[in-house]
Amino acid sequence: MKIVIQRVSEASVTVDEKKVADIQKGLLVLVGIEEADTQDDIDWLVGKIVKMRIFGDENDVMNCSVQDIDGDIIVVSQFTLHASTKKGNRPSYVKAAKPDFAIPMYENFVQSLEKEFNKKVQTGIFGADMKVSLLNDGPVTILIDSKNKD
Repeated sequence: MKIVIQRVSEASVTVDEKKVADIQKGLLVLVGIEEADTQDDIDWLVGKIVKMRIFGDENDVMNCSVQDIDGDIIVVSQFTLHASTKKGNRPSYVKAAKPDFAIPMYENFVQSLEKEFNKKVQTGIFGADMKVSLLNDGPVTILIDSKNKD
């Protein structure tokens, strides 16, 4: 499982000209799922997301988590995180999980994140043509691959 965490001042997701998610200060998390992903990957990433200290404290040092600042989270599915660009100029997405596996994993990821975060997590719509708008704060953008835990 691969994720991109972006610290945002605001973010939203629009589908068919209807806003389906909207937050102020917090995190926008893009999630790419592959067939080899397990509950262990979800649990490890959820812990990282909730506890990652990337918000400024009273001295403007990155020392606070999204929980510490009472921020919000939007999660958006993004199979293109598993793009392979080794050959040619057209990315291959063969490592991205098919919907029959990816949808339940994505839903489990969101539920696990809400449980750990103790707060409702907003989401995009899996598989939809989404328009994601954000104001990246910093900018702070962090890439995490659960297959590279060690």
